[in-house]
Amino acid sequence: MTEEQIGLVQGSFKQVAPIADTAAGLFYGRLFEIAPEVKPLFKGDMTEQGAKLMATLGVVVNGLSNPSSILPAAQALAVKHVEYGVTPAHYAPVGEALIWTLDQGLGDAFTDELKEAWVAAYTLLSGVMIDAAYPQAAE
Repeated sequence: MTEEQIGLVQGSFKQVAPIADTAAGLFYGRLFEIAPEVKPLFKGDMTEQGAKLMATLGVVVNGLSNPSSILPAAQALAVKHVEYGVTPAHYAPVGEALIWTLDQGLGDAFTDELKEAWVAAYTLLSGVMIDAAYPQAAE
């Protein structure tokens, strides 16, 4: 990711943060629509799950300027998700749902350049997470 992309992602997330509950609802609604097979993986309260998602996303976005500060936690989270039944194939629809949610939440402000920055951020993070949780898949 470039410094410019990091700035775009961080700036746009500040616009999403005030509507975090709505964004989380949009995200999970879209995820369950495009990947209904993941819905059984979520056993708890979805409002609480949404709050956790947005808090984690905030930490990741804020740490993009210093990836070494966030990657160990992301790797540990990925390993933990294996216990919940998450597979490498689940990362693609999560990314798709995230980008769709940002498009819905930011509207016209979600430019092609901003979308590219978010895709770069998610690609970087999901790649690190998949490599940590499924080292055999990286071989």
